Amino acid sequence: MSKTAGAAPAGAATSPHGAAIDACLRGAIERKDVPGAVALVTDRERVLYRGAFGVADVATGRPLTPDALFRIASMTKPITSLALMQLVEQGRLGLDDPAARYLPDLAGLKVVESFDAATGACRLRPASRPPTVRQFLTHTSGLAYPFTSEVWRDFTPRAGEAYPFGGPLLFDPGERWHYSTSTDVVGRLVEVLSGQALEDYFQAHIFAPLGMNDTSYNVPEAKGARLAAQQQRAGSRMDGAVELQNPQLGLTIAAPIGGGGLASTADDYGRFMRMWLGGGELEGTRVLSAETVALMGQNHIGAISVPAQRSALPRSADFAFIADGRDKWGLGFLITVDQVAGKRSPGSLSWSGINNTYFWIDPVRGIGGVIMMQYLPFADVRALAVYDAFERAAYRLVSVGR
Repeated sequence: MSKTAGAAPAGAATSPHGAAIDACLRGAIERKDVPGAVALVTDRERVLYRGAFGVADVATGRPLTPDALFRIASMTKPITSLALMQLVEQGRLGLDDPAARYLPDLAGLKVVESFDAATGACRLRPASRPPTVRQFLTHTSGLAYPFTSEVWRDFTPRAGEAYPFGGPLLFDPGERWHYSTSTDVVGRLVEVLSGQALEDYFQAHIFAPLGMNDTSYNVPEAKGARLAAQQQRAGSRMDGAVELQNPQLGLTIAAPIGGGGLASTADDYGRFMRMWLGGGELEGTRVLSAETVALMGQNHIGAISVPAQRSALPRSADFAFIADGRDKWGLGFLITVDQVAGKRSPGSLSWSGINNTYFWIDPVRGIGGVIMMQYLPFADVRALAVYDAFERAAYRLVSVGR
């Protein structure tokens, strides 16, 4: 069994509560709950804890190290949202502009009026209003994913129909929240308005300024050995032992999208979180104004709430980590509304990636945490239990240190 702990500030990893995080993560590996995890806790100034446990590849037993690279999937979304808000700050577009003003493919969107699962027959009608930039940032556009919608899973376009972001709208824009390809639209807006490919824009305006030197869509060959293998639970219901996926993803992403695809490390994502806790600034470099950071952390869906999502495909379990019907959404983040004893504060921001990578940012307490695993299904009950135990241990660490 492999365990590697990276260097941490004096006393962090050796304190009783730092050791408690070690024990929490090591125990999950020894019980074979998860194959491996890298975790990090940071405050506004420094890393408080980092540790790496278990293996990066269940077939070879290659150990995870603190600098391991993970495909962070939808943890790309907050970065894409930040990029677009940089352009909003520059006056290049407005949050309530119709997105079709910049992306003509979005003109004339249709809404599903009825869908027959047995025959695939689908009746569409024109959307009652054009979706706005804000609605794509908040997953209230009407789009979906095949794994969050049985309609999208089973829908087949008719001859001549084209859906550049995956399918027809499930509802009129602004009516409700549904997890979706909306951030892919946000990514295209960044590309069109900046004139740069996403990889280039992110590197120039986010990653290089923040020193996120290990974050990219395309992983350099020299770093390939640090990339965690793509893995999944065995069986048609994905409830067995963890095994390798076949085939494995390569080092390059042919067509990067705003909704996912980045590779990163716990340290790099920790720098992103520390920038956020610093109001848009890290180590003297500002990438976003404090006012915009605050704006992005506010509720932008009004009386609508975020419901727990039922999965339509085995690659994801149900989204049981959401406080069903109570959580809200900002510009790129889930917003926690309730205080749960021993965990994050109300107003905390968070999201996750389909390979069981998770983070939260708590502006009230001034800390953030990230834990990276690399296997399907998403929201696996054992992965969620490790995430919960890690978060609780992180707050015990912070409480002792203050």
